[in-house]
Amino acid sequence: MTDLPVHALTDRVQIPQDLPSPWVRITKRIVIALAVLCAVVLIVYIDRDGYRDVQEDGLSLLDCFYYATVSLSTTGYGDITPYTETARLVNVLIITPLRVAFLIVLIGTTVETLTTESRQAFKIQQWRNKLRNHTVVIGYGTKGRTAVAAMIGDEVAPADIVVVDENPAALERAKTAGLVTVRGSATDSEVLRLASAQHAKSIIVATNRDDTAVLVTLTARELAPKAKIIAAVREAENQHLLEQSGADSTVVTSETAGRLLGIAVQTPSVVEMMEDLLTPNAGFAIAEREVTPKETGGSPRHLHDLVLGVVRANKLIRVDDPEVDALELGDRLLYIRSADAER
Repeated sequence: MTDLPVHALTDRVQIPQDLPSPWVRITKRIVIALAVLCAVVLIVYIDRDGYRDVQEDGLSLLDCFYYATVSLSTTGYGDITPYTETARLVNVLIITPLRVAFLIVLIGTTVETLTTESRQAFKIQQWRNKLRNHTVVIGYGTKGRTAVAAMIGDEVAPADIVVVDENPAALERAKTAGLVTVRGSATDSEVLRLASAQHAKSIIVATNRDDTAVLVTLTARELAPKAKIIAAVREAENQHLLEQSGADSTVVTSETAGRLLGIAVQTPSVVEMMEDLLTPNAGFAIAEREVTPKETGGSPRHLHDLVLGVVRANKLIRVDDPEVDALELGDRLLYIRSADAER
């Protein structure tokens, strides 16, 4: 991917950056131009005896300003000229570079347009070389946006999240949220390589179609065999296809929403509590942590934390299962924490 043309790289990958307002940029250029002009005036005034004027009455400060103006603008009427070797050397070594700098400032917009792509491409290459253990979110629709919001609420840095999507409007929303975006279909392994999926810690598949989710999961698993892949599927009958494709975890969106709707008929407060548990940055939240040496041998039901389950050898075991009556080192506890208290 490093052999991609500059325009192809910058067209697909967008890194958020803070740009000053147009007025600030214009003011900055005017200040630089005036500084260059004043520097030339000062140099010419100090060495004014080395210049010849057609009137042969010496150079005044106004004459120096006049010479600096016509010289920097490359007009060069020739009525004031350097005639001593010192003055000519100063013109070659100092005033000529300042003239070039002055012209660059004048045509700064054009130069900036020509160099922006190159600088952005270099920045993208630097970013890709350093990017490791990040999360790739494929699809920035409702599911993708909610997943990103949950991760950021759980103190995941936006710089550690990369969004892949084909929809320009979705990518613009992700860019506004401060996320790096990659435009293209995630079924293409080259697009996933641009997002450095091969170095990702986790990959979230939040596409709008189940068949697309299966193909994306297959492509991602082939490219990143060690990454944790979490995929969303609309229909439960397609869940096994995602698991066979290499997904570590699957979420059936239609059935999950249906269950919540059914529960809300009799006990709407339960739904509110579930929403609270699924919001990591407010109220109560479900979290995971390692068992401490002091807790080994004890029962998870006797801990200060409200434990829901124990993860042992990558398998989730309910807290009331006799298998986890005695905790072991290496176990992980799934418990309820208070986000407000921790904050």
